[in-house]
Amino acid sequence: QVQLVESGGGLVQAGVSLRLSCLVSGRFDRVNDMGWYRQAPGKQRELVATITSGGNTDYGDPVKGRFTISRDNAKNTVYLQMNSLKSADTAVYYCYARIVVAVVVEGPYEYDSWGQGTQVTVSS
Repeated sequence: QVQLVESGGGLVQAGVSLRLSCLVSGRFDRVNDMGWYRQAPGKQRELVATITSGGNTDYGDPVKGRFTISRDNAKNTVYLQMNSLKSADTAVYYCYARIVVAVVVEGPYEYDSWGQGTQVTVSS
């Protein structure tokens, strides 16, 4: 009932910047936490950054000081500004959102929704 669509990935050279966007659409009442994870070749998915509905952020250690997560609640969109990109940042980046549904009949519930991922490749 909801869809997350990432955009902004691509092939860039080390040291440059890139901004990812993720739009949440569909049937829901609100979006709680949002964030980004990434999965590099041969590795497990790891936390990149999260942001709560109130604007509190958390970052994975490898990206602290370089990446910035933000959100536009009116647009149901989360962004990831990636600066000073390194080859180690090469991965598929997945957007997630904690979806809140509060329908009358079914009652309130929450669940995580994930995007298909967008490839970020950083060449050195």
